Amino acid sequence: MNTEVNFRFAERKDTALILRFIKELADYEKMLNEVVADEKTLEEWIFDKQKAEVIFALEDGKEIGFALFFHNFSTFLGRAGIYLEDLYVRPEYRGRGYGKAILKKLASIAVERGCGRLEWWCLDWNKPSIDFYLSLGAEPMSDWTVYRIAGDTLSQLAE
Repeated sequence: MNTEVNFRFAERKDTALILRFIKELADYEKMLNEVVADEKTLEEWIFDKQKAEVIFALEDGKEIGFALFFHNFSTFLGRAGIYLEDLYVRPEYRGRGYGKAILKKLASIAVERGCGRLEWWCLDWNKPSIDFYLSLGAEPMSDWTVYRIAGDTLSQLAE
């Protein structure tokens, strides 16, 4: 990395930028059509309800990547962990160590807060990311399958 990476936590005024990064990531993942989030919803859930946090990676004061994360809980460890929902570095800044710097920052936040782990999901086809995560010592949780209930199914189950 040529320049030193700095970080800052997102503020309410960054809501449009957060949404822009989410859409860029979704586009990369070929899932842009699934993004229904809007600024109002993000502002409510991130800043009013404080259900997630966002950090930006900065190069020369410019936001070039972001991570959105929140706390989960491990009953086995008896403590919180950090779940990384989104990690994204703009294409023109990739290969310079920013992804690793963001994960190092998240690891330091987890350690600072006394968390027991840092975890995330990765799409099976995303070989560059998988290879990158493995190079950092991350372990795939091959014995676990993610299940999801959403939309109408969620509403029906709640009845």
